[in-house]
Amino acid sequence: MEKNKSTEILKTAILLEKRGKAFYQKVAEQSSSEEVRKIFQMMADEEQTHVEFLSKQFASYTKDKKFARLDLKPEEGIVNLILSEEVKKQINAASFEAAAISAAIDMETKAIDVYSKQAAEATDENERELYSWLADWEKGHHKILHELNEQLKEQIWYDNQFWPF
Repeated sequence: MEKNKSTEILKTAILLEKRGKAFYQKVAEQSSSEEVRKIFQMMADEEQTHVEFLSKQFASYTKDKKFARLDLKPEEGIVNLILSEEVKKQINAASFEAAAISAAIDMETKAIDVYSKQAAEATDENERELYSWLADWEKGHHKILHELNEQLKEQIWYDNQFWPF
């Protein structure tokens, strides 16, 4: 049986999003901070939205061998919530949550790579739009997580007087 590249990339994308959702959900459940719990739960919810978009595309593609036109609205989510001073105070740079942020950065990097590559290779306009939208959204997650990680690193260096100057 010949594998279709579009269905394989959709399966991979759905799996990435489901893994992301499971990861963020678990971190939310285990976090001792209410603010941090909210952030990770919101990220889990956003990943579920992506699973739903991708699942609709998978159903459309397997039925008609074409990508459906989806109403891809910009998502508003964790941007304002994640970088608050309260959140930064509640996450210790060496905590479980900080380790989860580091792991999440790696997951987002992989998703960006998968989606960007597929958007560049897509010949179907709806497919290209879907993967570009997902790549951009994951870039937003990555940027926020990276900035938070950098701020946490600065804080631990400051707290431990670890400055090379």
